[in-house]
Amino acid sequence: MRRTSRDIRTANRSEVLRRIIARSPASRQELAAATGLSLATVATLVGELLDLRMITEVGYEDSAGGRPRGLVAVDASGGVLIGVDIAETYVRVELFDLALTPRARDEQEMRPGENRPEQVVARVVAGVGAVVARAGEAASRVLGIGVGVPGQIDRDRGVCAYAANWDWHEVPLLELLAEHLAHPLYLDNPLRACTVAELWFGAARGREDAVVVNLGTGVGAGLALGGGLHRGVSNSAGEWGHTTLVPDGRPCHCGNHGCVEAYAGAPGIMRSLRELDPGSPLLHPEDQTATIDALARGVAARDPVALEVVRITAGHLGTGIADLVNLLNPEVVVLSSWVAATLGEPLLDEVRKAVGRYALGRPFAATEIVLSPVPTDPVCLGAATFALEGALRSAGRRPAHRTAPPVRRSAPSP
Repeated sequence: MRRTSRDIRTANRSEVLRRIIARSPASRQELAAATGLSLATVATLVGELLDLRMITEVGYEDSAGGRPRGLVAVDASGGVLIGVDIAETYVRVELFDLALTPRARDEQEMRPGENRPEQVVARVVAGVGAVVARAGEAASRVLGIGVGVPGQIDRDRGVCAYAANWDWHEVPLLELLAEHLAHPLYLDNPLRACTVAELWFGAARGREDAVVVNLGTGVGAGLALGGGLHRGVSNSAGEWGHTTLVPDGRPCHCGNHGCVEAYAGAPGIMRSLRELDPGSPLLHPEDQTATIDALARGVAARDPVALEVVRITAGHLGTGIADLVNLLNPEVVVLSSWVAATLGEPLLDEVRKAVGRYALGRPFAATEIVLSPVPTDPVCLGAATFALEGALRSAGRRPAHRTAPPVRRSAPSP
């Protein structure tokens, strides 16, 4: 799609704010150097952000003989943002100030079979109400809510077109949420949210080309190419978890066999454990989280079964990541989400070994493979940035002092 001057201005305003969030306080001269924009353009954008009360003047920095440079910083009191992480086993909601510092959090369990759209919506609504109350905020100060939901997302319509693990087809999720939440809403896939969180605050910050591997119940790969989020023509880029790893292998929820997700997602890891030792005390057949937690404890205690399961999982995962390294030649591959966080360094070490076995030497030598350093839920954080960018996109169409209307919108491209 051809970008309009409004799109370019919104993107530039977002980039300036992102730089201010990353390095507060900052001078206009520093922002111009960091963004590549002219000083005059930065000065104009800073003025707009000041008018919107998203940033504030905070004094001057010392100067070596020239005029003192004025400094600006995020005005954390200018409003709040909410990020929602809808996963197969939980719904997590976090409230952030404008500096994207977490202020309140709520988490609700999703039990097997409790994944009908109305059940998911009820948990999101309850979680939003809980974090607003815990933060002691007025609802009118919520600038927007970003929602990450597994599956193939049609952002323009606010629809989850297909979610394999729940057998969702054409679910109008934002419309259902808008019946209960009177705030601007922004919907996207968790892969995109995780990737943006890494670009803004994590291991992909300052990198041109990065892959963020999301390891949870499902598996996927968020792509940052040329310094920006890569979505693909239908916002479906990153469905790496449903690429074939083992021909005619294990069945996958998507209907195919041998997918990466069937071996590296939490249910696939549980199956590997069951195949290796059906009676293992590490296995909690109806509880993914408890099983992965038990494996992590087993690895720490040098339990041979736990060590072998992690080695098997890393072998499958490393085979798939080697393909991404050969194909995309990224600067960094980031292992993200709850399975990666729980299994931690032992999984990372084995993955690095496996990728080294299967990737070509030159691209592998240029690629770092790391765990996500983002200290909070990366999906919630990334989803909150979608809400922030939505607020910036809407800034030119409404007064700066406003209450959030019950509007449904799709997430803007970062």
